[in-house]
Amino acid sequence: MKATIWHNPKCGTSRKTLAILENIDGIDLTVIEYLKAPPTAEKLAQLYRDAGITPQAGLRLRGTDAATRGLPDADDTAVLAAMAADPVLIERPLVETDKGVRLCRPQDVVLEIV
Repeated sequence: MKATIWHNPKCGTSRKTLAILENIDGIDLTVIEYLKAPPTAEKLAQLYRDAGITPQAGLRLRGTDAATRGLPDADDTAVLAAMAADPVLIERPLVETDKGVRLCRPQDVVLEIV
């Protein structure tokens, strides 16, 4: 099974999710440090759609200026554009497998799609 994690190595939840994936046999894992290689707005839209959540639900509020910028109440297009331009606004980690996409908070949520 293929799996992709949009990962921040400084985040404990992201590290724990990555460890879960690394310990599952048969996973072809791709790790993307999204702060260095951010996803496009289109990719984010697809990830959130496949996860069944809104872009606003994938917005990182803690440690960002998202609330000051009015992003929690902004439309999807504005939120996705802000995330693509400033990836610190992306809540992590996002994991995509053949079985779906999850925002893995808490990390055990990843087990739903492996």
